[in-house]
Amino acid sequence: MNAPVIGLLGFLCAMLLTFAGVPVSVAMAITGVAGFALINGTDGAIYVLSTAPFEAVFPYSLSVIPLFVAMGVFSSHAGLSSSLFGAMNRVFGQFRGGLAMASVGACAIFGAICGSSLATAATMGRIAVPEMIRAGYRPSLAGASVAAAGTLGVLIPPSVLMVIYALLTENSIGQLFAAALIPGLLATFLYIAAVVIAVRINPELAPRGNGKDGPKAKLDKSVMAAISLFVIVIGGLYSGFFSATEAAAVGAFSAVVLAALMKTSRNSMIDASLETAKTSAMMFMILIGAALFNFFIEGTGLATLIGDWISHSGLPPTVIMIMIIVFYLILGCFMDSLSMILLTIPIVYPIVIGLGYDPIWFGIIIVSVAEIGLITPPIGMNLFVVQSVAPQVSQRQMIFGILPFILADVLRVFLFLAFPAIVLFLPMMMR
Repeated sequence: MNAPVIGLLGFLCAMLLTFAGVPVSVAMAITGVAGFALINGTDGAIYVLSTAPFEAVFPYSLSVIPLFVAMGVFSSHAGLSSSLFGAMNRVFGQFRGGLAMASVGACAIFGAICGSSLATAATMGRIAVPEMIRAGYRPSLAGASVAAAGTLGVLIPPSVLMVIYALLTENSIGQLFAAALIPGLLATFLYIAAVVIAVRINPELAPRGNGKDGPKAKLDKSVMAAISLFVIVIGGLYSGFFSATEAAAVGAFSAVVLAALMKTSRNSMIDASLETAKTSAMMFMILIGAALFNFFIEGTGLATLIGDWISHSGLPPTVIMIMIIVFYLILGCFMDSLSMILLTIPIVYPIVIGLGYDPIWFGIIIVSVAEIGLITPPIGMNLFVVQSVAPQVSQRQMIFGILPFILADVLRVFLFLAFPAIVLFLPMMMR
């Protein structure tokens, strides 16, 4: 059995272990060490096992991970989610489907300081879905709007998933955050447009707006604080005033101060600290597993073999990119976005770069497509998250309601493919 075949079998083995419920860090580590031992012998595997974990977590740039995690966790414990939803309701409340639009807007702002798709969907689902059901919204629209808008949590910077991609591929975190800004705003606009079109086609999905508040409604102090936190971090990073690490430190410190100003209880602050530590430890374990797995994949030459096969296949680069997008859409139905990216980057990234695509542009594409997978039936993870926090909405109802949002996502990815400048405009200005 030659090395590339062993590499392919190892990749499939890691995916099967992940599907079976084994933590992705453990699945990648076991597969990486066992595969490397099979190819290079036990001594080589022991050497990799003794050096790769340290090298995976040693770089100073990795300090941004716990800092951005702390920023999101402390902001969440500050209780901003209900304030954000109320403020967005005052903005969109006069329109039919206004609560669903408010959910999208609240998820966009909360996601900008949370950085997690699943956390955004879970947090806003507890607040927004019951409110929409009480107001007479169809469960399909109520659940689907929050599940879809939850994906904005990792698309709008700062995003921990983008930090991981940047570190794995040795790209600029600042340029990735800049590249995600316009796509994130575009995604928010398209989700709101999807709600407008859905309730226009079927008015029974949502009642008429309350007509009391409109676009001139004022935002309260907590909402302004959340927006200010985003502006300070991203504005400082984009202007060059902060490095990525400094921006993360400022964001984490500001989130702690914000939580204190919001009179967050002592127990909640302790819980936030513990959650930050646990989440950061989990991500570092994943990075260690990914490092061991990458050593194995690189040693097999699998990525090089696939890249050579594609380069000699005669297929246009656009067709190959569409195939990669479809692959991620299918994979996203069964796996979370972080696991997908960590498992596939060693193989897919060299192929994409070999085709001549910009690595920053591909980073936004892969994050966007991975998040689409989280709302794609039959096993979109965001659908399950919303159902778990809002059991009055069934999985079947959300599947029927999610179609307009998937179409909006497909349109967005098509626009990125057709007009790369949407993604690359701000990074080019930074360069």
